[in-house]
Amino acid sequence: MTIEIVGPEIEPRLDWIELTRAIEAGHRLQRAEVGDTLLRRGTDTLLTRSAWIDGMGLAVKAATIYPGNPAKGIDAINGAVNLFADHSGMLEALVDFTIVTKWKTAGDSLLAARLLARRNVEKILIVGAGAVARSMVEAYRAVFAGARFQVWARNPDAARAFAAATGASVAPDLEAAVRGADLIATATMATEPLIRGEWLSPGTHLDLIGAYRPDMREVDDAAMRRARIFVDSRATTIHHIGELMAPLSSGAIRESDILGDFYDIAAGRFTRRSEDEITICKNGGGAHLDLMTARYILDVARR
Repeated sequence: MTIEIVGPEIEPRLDWIELTRAIEAGHRLQRAEVGDTLLRRGTDTLLTRSAWIDGMGLAVKAATIYPGNPAKGIDAINGAVNLFADHSGMLEALVDFTIVTKWKTAGDSLLAARLLARRNVEKILIVGAGAVARSMVEAYRAVFAGARFQVWARNPDAARAFAAATGASVAPDLEAAVRGADLIATATMATEPLIRGEWLSPGTHLDLIGAYRPDMREVDDAAMRRARIFVDSRATTIHHIGELMAPLSSGAIRESDILGDFYDIAAGRFTRRSEDEITICKNGGGAHLDLMTARYILDVARR
């Protein structure tokens, strides 16, 4: 079997809406089995994330994180996604790590927004000014073509650079920007809540992306109490990420308040019910989403 190599050159051929449909279709298959490993040598790290979906195949996403590399003029993060055939276990392809990660992360939250945000989104607020935040502008524009974007970041210089690169405007005040937004994406490294529930206007949808550890969260208990809560995957979020662990621990919410994940889409349980309800979806990622995204990218390459 020939092993295909798919690199960054594929990106202009990818389509955000097609990807969300591929992710939705992946969740109609048998529930994924996933497993992660983390190895360290001082500050250097090897992270592997594995997934197996019956009917789709297997993927191992391997990444090395060497913080000292930039001083040597090389990237700090390197890796690839290994795709294996479902029927034989043979290695089919190596897909560029950076492209899979970018499209998986943004596509995850875009699918949630397609299902949970109101149709008439006019104002989108991006909280954070890093690479994930930039990809969210690109992704949201595929669905909410007429929306205006604002960006808020702790570092004003980063916010201005983001605005210049994306066409967004800089939000000088976070509270005012939150109150005026129809759709909010948070992509920060916050360990204390940035967004307060009292600021949220009826009908707002929030895609929470940044927090990935038990000590991280971007919205407070009041926001979680006011919202109908969804996650991309119960298995990778509820007992793993502070965004949910903290309000569950405080009693602000119960596990039964988490109303659905992507496996509930087909049954119609992952949906907005009214124009004025507040919705939240926590993006936890997960190797199964890497597998679905890498398989979509390989399918595009093969066309």
